[in-house]
Amino acid sequence: MSAVNVPRPGWMTEDLVLLEEQAKRFLSVELVPHIDKWTEAGIMERSAWEKLGQAGLLCAGIPEEYGGAGGTFAHETVINREFALAGLDSIGAPLHSGIVAPYILNYGTEEQKKKWLPKLTTGELIGAIAMSEPGTGSDLQGVKTRAQKSGNGYVLNGSKTFITNGQHANLIIVVAKTDPAAGAKGTSLMVVETDEAPGFRRGRKLKKLGMDWADTSELFFDDVKLPAEALLGTEEGQGFVQLMRDLPQERLIVCTAAIGMIERALALTIDYVKERKAFGKAIIDFQNTQFELAECKSEATIGRVFHDHCVERQLRRELDTVTASMAKYWLTDLQNKIVDRCLQLFGGYGYMDEYPISRMYRDARVQRIYAGTNEIMKLLIARSL
Repeated sequence: MSAVNVPRPGWMTEDLVLLEEQAKRFLSVELVPHIDKWTEAGIMERSAWEKLGQAGLLCAGIPEEYGGAGGTFAHETVINREFALAGLDSIGAPLHSGIVAPYILNYGTEEQKKKWLPKLTTGELIGAIAMSEPGTGSDLQGVKTRAQKSGNGYVLNGSKTFITNGQHANLIIVVAKTDPAAGAKGTSLMVVETDEAPGFRRGRKLKKLGMDWADTSELFFDDVKLPAEALLGTEEGQGFVQLMRDLPQERLIVCTAAIGMIERALALTIDYVKERKAFGKAIIDFQNTQFELAECKSEATIGRVFHDHCVERQLRRELDTVTASMAKYWLTDLQNKIVDRCLQLFGGYGYMDEYPISRMYRDARVQRIYAGTNEIMKLLIARSL
């Protein structure tokens, strides 16, 4: 499904084309039929994670020595795009595979990698990253959660909110202060295995405007005792640096979801306006419809080319914060704009929940907030002027 006719990028090798086809088939059979049920329940079934692991669609970019498929970020991108094209917008797998696992791969000790990465790959462990707190939002330097030294380990206290995979996750990377007096340099990443963490509590699954079956949750840490090995890496105070280094990839993952939804919305809308009739002719035959979709297709094509360019730069480890910020803000703004225009062409039916465009309209909105608000993105871009 694609209304955007863009040649495959140079990084799209033959094995990636095969992965694309495999992922499309698997998702259409094993996950897509359950979307309505998960929407009604407000959460994806735990067994779906294990199916994803068995199909090789978790942690595809993790080296084989740690249980992964030995791929690259290109493999993750192909899978994430298929999630978006299939309408699996609420799925937490892109965060699990493309954000949580790479933190461990890039900054963990050899023992940490061997302990956690194979289980993340199979879906035995489900990953989450707990950054946001009530009252802090995008201000990562303002976190209040504290990991205090205690004997040979730590005691973790604090609360987090808006945490993706919060109800299912049993491996959570927690942003915490190990030295509150040191500001950003006092921030560390603590890895909490929830099955071994008395004092850890899951709060409510948050009701949201969209992303109905994403288990976005509150998390609470009350005197949670952690071993020394819970510190990601070997040195305290590296958390803020680790977060900043990996944010371009996180933002690019958001971009992949954005361009995937754009393409899906356009394809569905083009099909609809060709079939739907008004005043004796198909809606596509009205000049207004043609002009609207011509603009949407043009902008979507520009967005797809920019997205593919950013992926190429990320594969070469050259994607900088400014470029990633431009892509994240522009593509998510475009996503909301195009989905809104597509919904309008559906008329009253676009407002009905049973039509996918209605869900896309709601699900798209958070993209401008995820991974740092678009206003923050513009501040980061402005610093380069």
